[in-house]
Amino acid sequence: MNTFCVWIHPLGNACKVRVLGIKNAKWLLNRLTQSFVVKSSETVNEEECFPCCTFRVPYSFQTPRSTFEKLLAGIPEVRLRLDLA
Repeated sequence: MNTFCVWIHPLGNACKVRVLGIKNAKWLLNRLTQSFVVKSSETVNEEECFPCCTFRVPYSFQTPRSTFEKLLAGIPEVRLRLDLA
């Protein structure tokens, strides 16, 4: 699989994840589910006029923000970016 961009935006007790392409978003969500970061199927929303998809990942005791960010950064296919908007 090719590398793709992933932007994260912390939202207090969760993280908004924006992924370039629906195929990449579904692949990443599956990968996070296998890592037990995501407990259930999250809804992937396609953004209008932009080839990105978003979903939310809640933080937990086992997966706080720092652990989640390290996990994403450790996936070779992911080019992690901080979403400032």
